Amino acid sequence: MSRTLGTSGIEVSAIGLGCNNFGRGGTVTEHQSGSTRVLHAAVDHGITLLDTAEMYGVPPTTSETHMGVALKGRRDSVVIATKWGNRDFPIPGQEGWGPMGAAPYIRKAVDASLTRLQTDWIDLYQLHTPDDETPIGETVQVLDELVQAGKIRAYGHSNFSAAQIAEADAAPAQSGFQTAQSEYSLLQRGVEQDVLPAAREAGLGFLPFFPLANGLLTGKYTRTERPADGRLTNLKPQMLESANWDALEQYAAAVRSWGVSMLDATFAWMLAQSPVVSVIAGATTPEQIAANAAAANTTLDAEQLDRISEIFAVRAG
Repeated sequence: MSRTLGTSGIEVSAIGLGCNNFGRGGTVTEHQSGSTRVLHAAVDHGITLLDTAEMYGVPPTTSETHMGVALKGRRDSVVIATKWGNRDFPIPGQEGWGPMGAAPYIRKAVDASLTRLQTDWIDLYQLHTPDDETPIGETVQVLDELVQAGKIRAYGHSNFSAAQIAEADAAPAQSGFQTAQSEYSLLQRGVEQDVLPAAREAGLGFLPFFPLANGLLTGKYTRTERPADGRLTNLKPQMLESANWDALEQYAAAVRSWGVSMLDATFAWMLAQSPVVSVIAGATTPEQIAANAAAANTTLDAEQLDRISEIFAVRAG
């Protein structure tokens, strides 16, 4: 199952791979060998959209570096999406490049990412957070230049408000933004109010991140069972304490009665929401890759989709 990023003509898998775990301490993908296994598994299972960023990894940029090594000989099988310019996480050594949405920063950042990724082009280049210092029209102009130069095929943005999406869409452009990316899950549905409608109006493909709410929507955790090796157990126990267990237990019972897993149902619900084009989910093992890829084949009927929305309606907004 493939879908198209906006009007770019770039086709991607319905399930994408979030690459923020590559180079992250305490994970099996901290080192190159673990990242390579996961990336090769993704290609082997038909996951083509790989989403990273210059800031991912420890130290920052490690994710892109791991990907460049792992994808040698497999570059033509994947769609690489990366991001530049996160205002909250400046990259060491890049502090003097100026505003992140301005031409000097973008030109240097794209070349640095191309070098780390060991590729001649980036399929989707995304502004990680809005840059309040630079008019969006200036950002668009340099991105169009990069498209013309063949360094990127398309561009998008991340963490934009509805008003910022509309402003970006109105900026004069040869190519124009093709995608929007924000956090979206059954437990975080605020984007449904205005961001998703703005993305639809602008003709953008939407790429939700954290669709599994750090694992809460996989069935791995329950009100009383917390796996000792779980990420939430070790790193974010506060999320387990504040989780809406009443809704999660209703959800678990519903999907069990339908004969599908919580993971499969969560991806199916997300892919039914317009204008979602691909669901970005992280993974640290080939087994997780296989499960995520298989979930793309799950379909739910309208009544089941409505039931899921109803269970988590209290969390909307």
